[in-house]
Amino acid sequence: MSDIKVLIVDDSAIVRKIFSEELSKEKGIKIVGTAPDPYVARDKIVKLKPDVITLDIEMPRMDGVTFLKKLMKYYPIPVIIVSSLTPRGGKLALEAIECGAVEVLAKPGSSYSVGDMSCQLAGKIRAAVHAKIQRVKDDRSSPPSDECVVVASKALQQTSNKVIAIGASTGGTEALKKVLTKLPYSIPGILVVQHMPPNFTTAFAERLNSLCQISVKEAEDGDTVLQGRALIAPGNYHMILKRSGARYYVLIKNGPMVCRQRPSADVLFNSVAEYAGANAVGVILTGMGSDGANGMLQMNRSGASTIAQDEASCVVFGMPREAIKLGGVDKVVDLDRITQVIVNSFIDGV
Repeated sequence: MSDIKVLIVDDSAIVRKIFSEELSKEKGIKIVGTAPDPYVARDKIVKLKPDVITLDIEMPRMDGVTFLKKLMKYYPIPVIIVSSLTPRGGKLALEAIECGAVEVLAKPGSSYSVGDMSCQLAGKIRAAVHAKIQRVKDDRSSPPSDECVVVASKALQQTSNKVIAIGASTGGTEALKKVLTKLPYSIPGILVVQHMPPNFTTAFAERLNSLCQISVKEAEDGDTVLQGRALIAPGNYHMILKRSGARYYVLIKNGPMVCRQRPSADVLFNSVAEYAGANAVGVILTGMGSDGANGMLQMNRSGASTIAQDEASCVVFGMPREAIKLGGVDKVVDLDRITQVIVNSFIDGV
């Protein structure tokens, strides 16, 4: 296979230099050029025909989100957003994902080293080159959908001690939005690991909360798992399920990366297998790598119902494929049907 051709777009000469030097060390990745702004990038895209673009958001002359919209309309290509670890950076990065970017990564900072960045960025580039890129309808201003899945009264009487655990990565933000916006407020408590940096997960939780019938928040240490509420693991921290009597709650912990990820779906799933067992449903959505595969197998062995997104509807069929290969998946389902399958699992008694 030929090298992946990458174009780096960032107004900082230092950032362009660091990214170029670090990524050039990675086997199979070739930096074909850099650009200080979208206007220069436009000409280099036509000339160099890169396979993947890394794109800063806040730049002079034209911001990254505006450029991304134009790019997705006229020249769809895998784009990885690389932004600052700030609340504003998180919100803009989330907007960029809704406009068609496949991944988001934080720039190196005091708590995030160049080494961490280069390792993660190289992995995201390798995943992005295989991503299914589609023109994205700009529906960010649309009101929340009235469509939701109807839950039978039998399920409503059995939700107090149930848990839904979901893991996702590349393409997962839009997949999660599709799944969660259809859930009724009467659904059991939901725990979500989406591979994103700090502040990005904050913006993501706030965005979902504005769209969903259920409530959505970034998880805090000690949060109780409540019916009709989804807890999003905060960026750069693992989320672990615990139980005290009849009460489920979460711990937010630091610790080593698992499958090169923090938060890790494996960490969450393993804790759900231990403390919820057959009272749980596990879902693994689109994403690169194998995070979540082993944890889903443990959930399956503990009696949980397990669901994987099918290849046709995935942006990157990595995590679901690995979970299926290990034999930990009960059902492989198109993204549009996952919400109903989750609800049916509780109607059937998990």
